[in-house]
Amino acid sequence: MNFQQLRIIRETVRQNFNLTEASAALYTSQSGVSKHIKDLEDELGVQLFVRKGKRLLGLTEPGQALLNIVERMLIDADNIKRLADDFNQKDEGTLTIATTHTQARYVLPPIVNLFKKEFPKVHLILQQGSPLEIAEMLLTGKADIGIATESLTTEENLISVPYYTWHHSIITPPNHPLTQQKDIQLTDLAKYPLITYHGGFTGRSKIDQAFTDAKIDADIVMSALDADVIKTYVELGMGVGIVHDVAYDQERDYRLEQIETELFGTNTTWIAVRKSHLLRGYGYEFISLCSPDADTQALKKAAYPED
Repeated sequence: MNFQQLRIIRETVRQNFNLTEASAALYTSQSGVSKHIKDLEDELGVQLFVRKGKRLLGLTEPGQALLNIVERMLIDADNIKRLADDFNQKDEGTLTIATTHTQARYVLPPIVNLFKKEFPKVHLILQQGSPLEIAEMLLTGKADIGIATESLTTEENLISVPYYTWHHSIITPPNHPLTQQKDIQLTDLAKYPLITYHGGFTGRSKIDQAFTDAKIDADIVMSALDADVIKTYVELGMGVGIVHDVAYDQERDYRLEQIETELFGTNTTWIAVRKSHLLRGYGYEFISLCSPDADTQALKKAAYPED
């Protein structure tokens, strides 16, 4: 038994039992992947995969039991390497942050700037995706840190700390009738076509819930993944926008007006890491730069959960 065999087992499951995809992900040949699987099965004396001809369809019962052990072993192996790197190369390495467009575009630039000044030799990778994709990247080890409003607190294998709270704001063209009102209600918004985030992004559930609770039918004519797209179509006069309040820049968005509101409640953006995943020291420093009050000790403790 060797680590390459264990990586092949894990990657085969991740690639939905497609050996071509698994071999490509591991930069090896399909025949090599098949041989490693067969050698491991012969060594253990059990069949790990359900087969139909040469195709793999799923895991057998012993295969499923083995997968859980394989995941733990490979995580621990990665943690050992990170631990050694932390002592040998404290300020060098790679840090992958998975986050949404809104966070990457509007929230993180000053944090990234400070981090790069402190750790110039660390290669920082910003991966953008939906909250569900961010959670998946954390769970599969493709990202070290995840930052999003949704999904990160509902996965039992992730541990999250609050980053910051925020509200939605209303975006309109200049001189829109709503800009003349002092106290805007949901009924006022419902008079206009609305443009906001796609489901599962940037607090969209809070927007939907607010209209549902008020028993008001909102005319959401368009949804998008990020605020820049929403603002573009508001500029074209296609509707009133509802966006993360940080997504409005008075200088850049001079063709638009922002109306602050608390109609949709308070949202919390979270920072998350995978349980049992030991970050390099600079990873915890990145989290501290984001949120000085973040409990990084709790995150470190989660890298070694008690049985």
